[in-house]
Amino acid sequence: MKNNNRSLYKGLSLAAFLTFGLMAEAEVKMPAFFGDNMVMQQNTDANMWGTAKASSTVTVTPGWTSEVYKTKAGKDGKWKISIPTPAAGGPYTVTVSDGTPLTLNNVMLGEVWLCSGQSNMEMPMKGYKNQPVEGANMATLKSRNPNIRLFTVKRNSSTVPVDDVTGSWSEASPESVRNFSATAYFFGREIEELLDVPVGLVVVSWGGSACEAWMNDEMLQAFPEAAAKIPAVNGEIPSKNRTPSVLFKGMLNPLIGMAMRGVIWYQGEDNWNRAHSYTDMLSTMIKGWRNLWGQGEFPFYYCQIAPYDYAIITESGKEIINSAYLREAQARVEHIVPNTGMAVLMDAGWPEGIHPPKKQIPGERLALLALNKTYGIKGIGAESPVYKSMEVKGDTVIVSFDRAPEWIAGKQSFESKQFKLAGEDRVFYPAKAWISRSKVMVKSDKVPHPVAVRYAFENASEGDLFSTDGLPVSSFRSDDWPDERPIKE
Repeated sequence: MKNNNRSLYKGLSLAAFLTFGLMAEAEVKMPAFFGDNMVMQQNTDANMWGTAKASSTVTVTPGWTSEVYKTKAGKDGKWKISIPTPAAGGPYTVTVSDGTPLTLNNVMLGEVWLCSGQSNMEMPMKGYKNQPVEGANMATLKSRNPNIRLFTVKRNSSTVPVDDVTGSWSEASPESVRNFSATAYFFGREIEELLDVPVGLVVVSWGGSACEAWMNDEMLQAFPEAAAKIPAVNGEIPSKNRTPSVLFKGMLNPLIGMAMRGVIWYQGEDNWNRAHSYTDMLSTMIKGWRNLWGQGEFPFYYCQIAPYDYAIITESGKEIINSAYLREAQARVEHIVPNTGMAVLMDAGWPEGIHPPKKQIPGERLALLALNKTYGIKGIGAESPVYKSMEVKGDTVIVSFDRAPEWIAGKQSFESKQFKLAGEDRVFYPAKAWISRSKVMVKSDKVPHPVAVRYAFENASEGDLFSTDGLPVSSFRSDDWPDERPIKE
C-alpha cells in the first residue's frame, strides 16, 4: 500500500511539475525595463515586446484608454506591438496577456531619456571612495519625487547581442537617488521641474568604457583598427569595458526600440589618446543608434570632457598626450551631426582627479540644451560661444566668436590668462589677452608676428571666458598643425 501511495505521489508530482512547466512557458515575459514604476514616453507610439506562448494572441490593455491592442506571437514566442500614448499622466496599469495576464503597476507617461557613457555618467550621487559629488548630500535629502523614475542597467559585457538587462525601476527618493547617476539625476530634476511632467531616466554606463565598446560590429567597420579587435562569439573579452562592441551587445542592445525622447552622453576620457578618430567615431555611433531606434534624429546631447592632468595616469617616460585634441574632436560633432549639442565643462574640471565633484553643472547644462533645443523654452542661453576666426593687426590677434549675441565675458575681469600665440616657428608663448566688446585681443612680446592663437589648449587648463549667460567657451586653436609643438613659458 505504501509503495502504491508512493507511486501515486510521484505521478501527481510529475503531473504538477509538467503543468507548472507549461504554465511557466505560457507566461508573458518582457525585458526588465518594462516593469512596475516605469515611465513610458508620452505622445508617441511606444513599442512593447517580449515572449509568450508560441503562436498565441497577445493583448495589451493600457489604463489610459478602453482600447485593447492585439498582436500575434511567433512560433518562437516572440512578439512586438506599438501602443499609442497620450499626454503625460498617471499612475496607470498596463496589462499584457496571452491568456495568463501580467500587470505592470504604477506606470507613468512622460519624458524618457537614455543616459550613457563612462564613469562620469556612472558616478553616483554618493560619489566614489575619496571622491565626493559636490552638494549631493542635501540634494539627495530633498530628492523624494514620485514623478522622477530611475532605472540603472547592471554592467554586462558580451560577445553576442543579449535580449534583456538586469535592473528595476524606482521612484526618486533619498535611498534610490544616493546610488543613481549624479549627472543624470541633476539633468532629470531640471526637466521634471521645468516641464512639470514625469521623467524616466535609464542609465546605461560603465566606468572607463571606450566609445568603441558602445558601437556594434557594423558601425565599427568604418574603423579597421577597432573592428579588428571585435571578439569572436563566445570568445575572450580582453577588457570588459573597452573591447569594441561588447557593451553595445551586453547592455544597449536590449534597449533598442524603447520609445524615448533622446540621449545624454558623458564619455571621452578613455579615448583621450585617440582624438584623431573620435569625431568620426562619435558621429558614426550617434547615426548608428538613430538608425537602429528608427524614431528619427532624436536629440543627442553630450558633455565635453573636463580639464584633468593626464600626466597623472601616464607611465614614466611615456609621452603625455594633450586631451585638448579630444575636446576639439568632441566640439566638431555638434557642427556636423544634426540635433546634437555639447555641454562645455572648462570651468568644472578637477586637475588632480578624472572624476570632477561638480556633477550638478554637467547635469544642468545638458538640461539647458534639452529645454531650449528640444522643448522650445526661449529666453535662456543653452549653447556656449564658439571660436569663429582670428585677424592679425600688427602684433595683435583679434579673436571673434559665434553664438555670442551679448558678447564675451571674463570670469572676474576683462582679461584671460589662458591664451598663447605662435609665429612662423610654431612655438607657442603665453600671451596677454583682454576682452574688447565682442572680441578678444591677444598679444605677446615674444611673438611680434603672430600666425596662430590657442585658448586653454592644455590638459588641465581652467577656462576663464564665458557667455554672459555663464556658459564657458571651449578650448580652441586657430591652427591645424598636426603635431604637438613646444610651449615656452
